[in-house]
Amino acid sequence: MNQERYVAAIEISSSKIIAVVGKVQNNGQLEIIATEQERWVEGVRYGIIQNPEETATRIRRILDRLQRKPAVQPREITGLYVGLSGRSLRSLPTEVGLNLPPDTEINDDILGRLRALALKAAIDSSLEVVDAIPRIYTVGKSQTHSPKGAIGDRINAIYDLIVCRPELRRNIERTLTDKVGIHIEGYIVTALSTAQVILSSEQKRLGCMFVDMGAETTEVSIYKGGHLQYFATLPLGGRNITRDITSERLLEEKAEELKITIGNALPRDISTSMNVDGVRTSEVLNLVVARSEEIVANIVEQISYAGLKEADLPAGVICIGGGSKLNGILELIANQTGMKVERGGLPSYIRIEDGKAHQMEMMEVASVLYSGGMNSEGECLAKPKAELPKTGEGNPEEREEEERKTREKAQKSKSSFFKSWGEKISSIFGAPDDDNSDLIE
Repeated sequence: MNQERYVAAIEISSSKIIAVVGKVQNNGQLEIIATEQERWVEGVRYGIIQNPEETATRIRRILDRLQRKPAVQPREITGLYVGLSGRSLRSLPTEVGLNLPPDTEINDDILGRLRALALKAAIDSSLEVVDAIPRIYTVGKSQTHSPKGAIGDRINAIYDLIVCRPELRRNIERTLTDKVGIHIEGYIVTALSTAQVILSSEQKRLGCMFVDMGAETTEVSIYKGGHLQYFATLPLGGRNITRDITSERLLEEKAEELKITIGNALPRDISTSMNVDGVRTSEVLNLVVARSEEIVANIVEQISYAGLKEADLPAGVICIGGGSKLNGILELIANQTGMKVERGGLPSYIRIEDGKAHQMEMMEVASVLYSGGMNSEGECLAKPKAELPKTGEGNPEEREEEERKTREKAQKSKSSFFKSWGEKISSIFGAPDDDNSDLIE
């Protein structure tokens, strides 16, 4: 029988806080039934919460609105899967190995010990390990991506350690656990969960670059042979372009509007002297082009940092994120790499039932929700317990039954009383010589 579980997730980014509730079914389907968000551009910088108190206030409002939605009521959100993203997130390759007795069959216990070694690998003391993702195993002299069941006397593995600054998780815990008072069900690296959901197995096997262009950061993950080969976060995003435009004596809101309406990442001949609200269009366009070229150049450079060439990634570049909506940005990437560039989308097994939600805004948090829901058996929502009756009160059924018993008892007592009294009266009038002590009472 098909069963479903209720799960919830939150993504706290530099441009907004967004939370969702969904139903995970055991056939691998996810139905997102409720979404809520708030714009929040001052309390989070490069993924790290700067103001836990104000962030907690906004999260409480979001969760309260979610719980009042008809699709969620009367359930209460008791836990959240939390998406991790930020400038300090990146991958560090490390190799570990275990010597084994001759003819040992590789099992889950051995793989667990190997991963534990990777998690304890020495890294920069300013960083902490979030996850360890296996890239390739070697059992004896044979390389494999599926070592379980293989026979050998030694196993080696190359892991990509996903690391970040400790403040990233510490400030999330300070906000969600200490101030909001909600349980963190687990941390999910947003960029990796999104790539896992959006990229096809064919794209990952052939080789591709996945780019999530956010407000303050751009996350780049590169896949080859079906597995992650490289992951980095660039401290550049769409807000850099917006802030450049504010140099024209504009507020950030107006600069953002101009970037969206007239901005274009592709350079072109600009001979117009047209003004928009007192700002020369040509100046805005020049600023957009200059910063876009810088962002794209840094994205492209990650291919060589991964030890690869554009030809090694025939599946091309897949882009998501608000920054990728800028006019001409995908064409600019294609021009600078000579690679196929396309926009990513959610797969059919993730359905968004909330009509107000836009898929492009939901991609990251939906992927976090899916990864959390599929990799655990827990529930993030619970039905509220029935309120206990006040002292001396029961529920309606119990009160009615008690009243019925009381009435029956009273009726029996009344009948017994009249019967007893009648016998006494009969005794008085029918036997005058009997003892009259009952009348004295």
